Amino acid sequence: MMNRFGLLTAMREQVPLKSIDVQLEVKDHVATVVSTLNYENKEDKPLEAVFVFPLPGDAAVCHFSAQIGKTHIVAEVKEKQQAREEYDDALSSGQQAFLLEESEQSPDIFSLRVGSLPAGESASIRLEYVTELAVQADDGLRFCLPAVLNPRYQPQGSGGPSVQVTSVPASLVPYSLSFSAQVSSPRPVSKVESNSSLEPLQYLNTDQTQATVKLAAGHKFDRDIELLIYYKDAHQPSAVVEAGQTSAKPGSLMGDPVVMEPEFPQSVMSSLASCRKFVFLMDRS
Repeated sequence: MMNRFGLLTAMREQVPLKSIDVQLEVKDHVATVVSTLNYENKEDKPLEAVFVFPLPGDAAVCHFSAQIGKTHIVAEVKEKQQAREEYDDALSSGQQAFLLEESEQSPDIFSLRVGSLPAGESASIRLEYVTELAVQADDGLRFCLPAVLNPRYQPQGSGGPSVQVTSVPASLVPYSLSFSAQVSSPRPVSKVESNSSLEPLQYLNTDQTQATVKLAAGHKFDRDIELLIYYKDAHQPSAVVEAGQTSAKPGSLMGDPVVMEPEFPQSVMSSLASCRKFVFLMDRS
C-alpha cells in the first residue's frame, strides 16, 4: 500500500516542499513537537491542494495554522459535520476556507483541505502536537521523526504488508531540514544519542536539568531521525505538574493543570512489593 504525504494536488501529486523546521520540546516524559513545512506552487496555474500528515498513534494535535499566500488561518476545533458544512458554505460564497480532519481509515493520519494555492505562491503549514515518549529497556526515552515525506508509510491498523521505509538516497531529498530539541527534567540530563549526527549537547543551567541539541550542519532528511534521551537517576520518585494555559477554556485539555508521574520498570516495582504504605505529598502553596 502506498500513501503520499505532504501538500498534494487534487490528482494526488506532490506540491514541491522547500524546507522543514522542527522544534522539539521535551519535559520529562512528554514531548511537544512543532513542525513548519514550507511549499511553493511552481505551476503556472492555481492548485487545489490537500495537506496530509501522519502522527504517532497516541499524539494529540493542539495547534494547526496555514499561511497560504497572504492569507493566515488558525484552525478551530468543531464537530465534524458542522465543520464540513461551514467549509462548503465558505467555498460556495467565494471565500477561501480550510478544513482539517482525522482520516476515517486510520486515526494517525490527518488531512487539511487548503483551498486554492495561486501560481507562484508559497504555503507555510504549522502543526503542533503533544505525545508521550516511550521508555526503552535501557531507560532511555525514544523520539522518532519519520521521514514520511519521502514518501512511503503504512497506516496503523491497515491491512497488507508494511512498505514503510526509513532511508532514501540523499540526492533525492530536494528540501532542507532544521531540527532542534530542548530537554528539561527535575533530574539531570545525562546524554542524548541519535542515529544522525548531532552538535554537542549544550546545558542551559548549572545543575544540567535543561539542555539543548541540534542536528549537525548538512544533514539530509533521508532517513527517520531517532533521539534517545537519558536522565540521571531515572527512577527516582518524582512528579511533574504541567500548568494549564491561561488563554485556554477552563475544563479543556489545555486549560487545566496536569500531574504526571514517572513510569517505573518491573525491577523497581518488584523491589517495592513488600511495602505496605505510600505517602503522596502535594504542596498547594
